[in-house]
Amino acid sequence: MKKYDKYTVDTEHEGLTVETYLRQIVQCSARRLQKLTRAKGILLKGRNVFLQKKVKAGDILQVLVMTDQAYGVRPEAGEISVLFEDAQIIVLDKAAGQLVHPAGQTEGGTLANFLAHYYQTKGILMTVRPLHRLDRDTSGCVAFAKDARTQTEMEQQLQSGSFKRTYLTLVQGLLDRDGVINEPIGHSPGRPNRRMIRPEGDQAITYFRTVRTLSAASLLELSLATGRTHQIRVHLEHIGHPIIGDGMYGKRSSLIGRQALHASSLCFIHPRTAQVVSVKAPFPADMARVIEVLNVN
Repeated sequence: MKKYDKYTVDTEHEGLTVETYLRQIVQCSARRLQKLTRAKGILLKGRNVFLQKKVKAGDILQVLVMTDQAYGVRPEAGEISVLFEDAQIIVLDKAAGQLVHPAGQTEGGTLANFLAHYYQTKGILMTVRPLHRLDRDTSGCVAFAKDARTQTEMEQQLQSGSFKRTYLTLVQGLLDRDGVINEPIGHSPGRPNRRMIRPEGDQAITYFRTVRTLSAASLLELSLATGRTHQIRVHLEHIGHPIIGDGMYGKRSSLIGRQALHASSLCFIHPRTAQVVSVKAPFPADMARVIEVLNVN
C-alpha cells in the first residue's frame, strides 16, 4: 500500500504553483520531483495534478513516500565504525586509505560498500547517500543521509554553512598564530587530479587555529567556509606549511604513510528535531605517533 506525506496549504502560500510549493515549502529537490512526477506521486485533493497548477489555502497536497529500490553500490562485508545513527542520518569514522564511494576503477572496498552491507545485515533496503567526501588518505567523520528528503535538507545546510566540519592536521614548520586563508582554487593545467591557487578559480576560505607547536611542526584545527577539492591541502601548501606526509602538495614522510589530516568533528541541525547534533571521531593512532616522535613543547 502506498504511503503519502500530507501538507495543508496556508493562506500565505496561496497562489504558488504545485512545483514552487514543493520546492520551497516541502524542500523537494529537482531529482526527487522528477521521480515523483514519473511515479504519479503528487496528489491534490486526492487526484493527480500538474506541477503548474496553482494551490489555494486549505488545499491538501499528498506526496508519495518513495521507498528505495537499490543500495546504489554493491554490498560488501567490511568493518565500519558508527559514531552516530538515528532514523535519518548515520555518521561513520572513515579509515585512512579508503574511498568514501566507488570512483574510477575502484568498485569495491569503499565505505559506501561496507555501509550497504551493514544495511543489508539489518534487513533494510536503503540507498547509500554520502553527504560529502573525504580524500582517500584523510580519516574521520563522514555523514550519510538515509532518505531523499534528509539528503536534500542536509545538502542545503552544507551550502548555507550551518553544517560545520572541523579538521585536525599536522603541518611542517612552526605556525604559532590563528588566521584565515582566502585564496581561489582551480584546476592545475595538465594535471587533472591536482588543484592550485588561481585568480580565476572558485572562492575558497579556510580558517585555522594553532592547537600546539611541536619540534619543527604544528598541530592545527581547521574549519571550512567553502568545500573545494583538496582545499585544506592546497591552502596550507600556499602559506608555506604543507601537511606532513602529503606527497601531492608537499613531500612524503617517514613518520606517517599518508597526509596527516583528520576530519575530527561534524556539527549540524537535525532535520527532524531541529536540535544541534555534534559528532566527534577519535584522534587517529598514526597521527598520535607523529606527535610522540616530534615531542610536544
